Amino acid sequence: MKFTDGYWLMREGVQASYATEVADARVEEDRLTLYAPVRPVRSRGDTLNSPLLTVECWSPAEGVIGVRTTHHAGKEDHGPGFALRTGDGNGDVGISGGSGGGTGAGMSGGSGCAKTSRDGSVTELTSGSLTLRVDTDAPWRLDFTADGRTLTSAGARGTGFATTGPAGSGTPGHHTVAQLSLGVGELVYGLGERFTPFTRNGQSVEIWQSDGGTASEQAYKNVPFHLTNRGYGVLVNHPGKVSYEIGSEAVGRVQFSVEDQSLEYFVIHGPEPKDVLDRYTALTGRPALPPAWSFGLWLSTSFTTSYDEETVTRFVDGMAGRGIPLGVFHFDCFWMRAYQWCDFTWDPDVFPDPEGMLRRLRERGLRVSVWTNPYIAQKSPLFDEARREGYLLRRPGGDVWQWDLWQPGMALVDFTNPAARAWFQDKLRALLHQGVDCFKTDFGERVPTDVVWHDGSDPERMHNYYTHLYNTAVFEVLEEERGAGEAVLFARSATTGGQQLPVHWGGDCESTFEAMAESLRGGLSLGLSGFGFWSHDIGGFEGTPTPALFKRWAQFGLLSSHSRLHGSKSYRVPWDYDEEAVEVTRAFTRLKHRLMPYLLGAARQAAERGTPVLRAMLLEFPDDPACHTLDRQYMLGDDLLVAPVFSEDGSVDYYVPDGVWTHLLSGEQVRGPGWRRERYGFDSLPLLARPGSVIPFGRCDDSAEYDWADGVTLRVHAPADGTVTVTRVPAPDGRTAVFRTRRDGGLVTVEAEGATGSWRVLLTGVEAGGAEATEGAAACEDTDLGALVTAPAGTTAVSARVTG
Repeated sequence: MKFTDGYWLMREGVQASYATEVADARVEEDRLTLYAPVRPVRSRGDTLNSPLLTVECWSPAEGVIGVRTTHHAGKEDHGPGFALRTGDGNGDVGISGGSGGGTGAGMSGGSGCAKTSRDGSVTELTSGSLTLRVDTDAPWRLDFTADGRTLTSAGARGTGFATTGPAGSGTPGHHTVAQLSLGVGELVYGLGERFTPFTRNGQSVEIWQSDGGTASEQAYKNVPFHLTNRGYGVLVNHPGKVSYEIGSEAVGRVQFSVEDQSLEYFVIHGPEPKDVLDRYTALTGRPALPPAWSFGLWLSTSFTTSYDEETVTRFVDGMAGRGIPLGVFHFDCFWMRAYQWCDFTWDPDVFPDPEGMLRRLRERGLRVSVWTNPYIAQKSPLFDEARREGYLLRRPGGDVWQWDLWQPGMALVDFTNPAARAWFQDKLRALLHQGVDCFKTDFGERVPTDVVWHDGSDPERMHNYYTHLYNTAVFEVLEEERGAGEAVLFARSATTGGQQLPVHWGGDCESTFEAMAESLRGGLSLGLSGFGFWSHDIGGFEGTPTPALFKRWAQFGLLSSHSRLHGSKSYRVPWDYDEEAVEVTRAFTRLKHRLMPYLLGAARQAAERGTPVLRAMLLEFPDDPACHTLDRQYMLGDDLLVAPVFSEDGSVDYYVPDGVWTHLLSGEQVRGPGWRRERYGFDSLPLLARPGSVIPFGRCDDSAEYDWADGVTLRVHAPADGTVTVTRVPAPDGRTAVFRTRRDGGLVTVEAEGATGSWRVLLTGVEAGGAEATEGAAACEDTDLGALVTAPAGTTAVSARVTG
């Protein structure tokens, strides 16, 4: 929200007050409280008839400093709030989780992560490598420093509040405002899954859940967290609407404001972007590790298409007959009767034997997903029960809130009511007992504010937060019924903390190359907002893709963490496009299965550190400025560069960072840094292995579930002399095989620990006769990609001498 009219003036109806200096400071061992007048105090009379801001500073975790600015402290905090964790990871931080409430709300239960110090008029609060510096004798300024440099500052107009509304209009709006400086060349990322330009500079962003597709400034997944390329991030701890002006009102500042009496934010130091995400997800929650089967290919009925068990069987048979491995079959909305979503009952006219059908699909090795939303239509048999029991969201007068958009007379399940939550979960539990494995949790964005929640929550805060309650309820019942590690969603909406409940998909996009590119921008942005797993509708949702678009999107989709074929009015079975689409889908599905040992390693990084599987180039190459704006390519895990093709003719421009990279499919070596312009057939795309990387390839290409360590092939890509690379390959029983690849001059040695069965080493780029097997290995075999060395079962080390 903009408050100023240019540099000098305020907008009509706006009155702003900003901290000008420190009138008093209370310094404790691990926290700091500043009292800031909004006009200079030259005499005692200046303390009268003027606001005094209370600014509290503390640390909830190492490397994180919180700032809470309060104008009037008497407002009650009705919640909800983000659940944040202490520095040691045990339980919640002692903070309110929102921006209302008294001045002490953020101060209880400190983590012991910070220490204060004073030197004359300068007071510092230090947490790990991050320091907040305040000079109490100088004009108002908060400096956040690390490693001897200032990361960002809140100076003049950096801390304050603004009231809005014309004179005589009643109670004015009260907005608490913060501004943090942007350095020269500093770029801003994140704020959820956003489809606008990748870097947020110059944008106005409203953190407000919307069902707006992927072609507008609205977003399904709004997260009040941004990071920059200067080594820090900022979380605004408010679950309701947060308004951002990112170099769009004051061009050298990021401004964020909430319509409330107080505002709380956390500055999170890196120094690297991965470190920022590590600290951020430690604070807001790590992603759960999805089950291995979820990484396989998902096929949907699509949305409004006609389907029954015969159609489903035809699709499954068609995929099997064409050699395209399928992992999950998804039933979209019309598995239930029209006008009755949700009643959680299979349409008896279309699916007369759901238990038998689910059993038959399971016998073919498939998991099953079904569509849900958190709404109950008036025609649903469940509506009267839910209304009678008080499970539905109500208006202030006591009536059930209803409208006709989406479903006639639909109401919302009130998940703040524990009984309603249990009731909803029991409906899902019955489906799981039938044989369903997981749920697509659609919608949850259009949540009204003229309502009364069961637990008294603030309606403005619940608008964004509702989706978190909804997805948590579904994820919990999956864990209860299927066990830890077997729960997975296909969720559309989310906010801060939602990353704990994977997987999320990009929402309703058009079937165009432009929409494919905007989907990737959204996924990169979501990854930089702490979400580790992400998917999108292969081929686009609205409309029918051209054969070329389908094939290019299939490549992109199968080189994402999760992969789903889904559309609106048309099917997404590849043979509906052309025979080459079948070949592309088959080849890249099988490639993804062979990459499972590698993808699971990336997935564990997401679960352990918050690093997304699909990564903006910035995350892997923070010191290469050319990577800071790239939004048409990405890293899949640590070591694979993917540049999807966004053109009918197969032309693609992409950037290669420094070093000798190896094309994973052709073996061609490419030297960076620099831009490349190439043209690819539908059997390929830029897919490059990082210099020195060791990529584990599994032996199986027909399923995502197998013993990934048994028979694994380690593809070694141009290791530098003297380097050691550690590769961990998990096994389904919880074991981990560890391989250490070392190059000493012309000798490449791979040592194995915990490996079962045989394993192999592929020295890529080594020409025929360029390698000779030595100790522990069978003779080298020449292949199109390089020299292949086989280690028999029980071998703990192999060496090969590279002669070329």
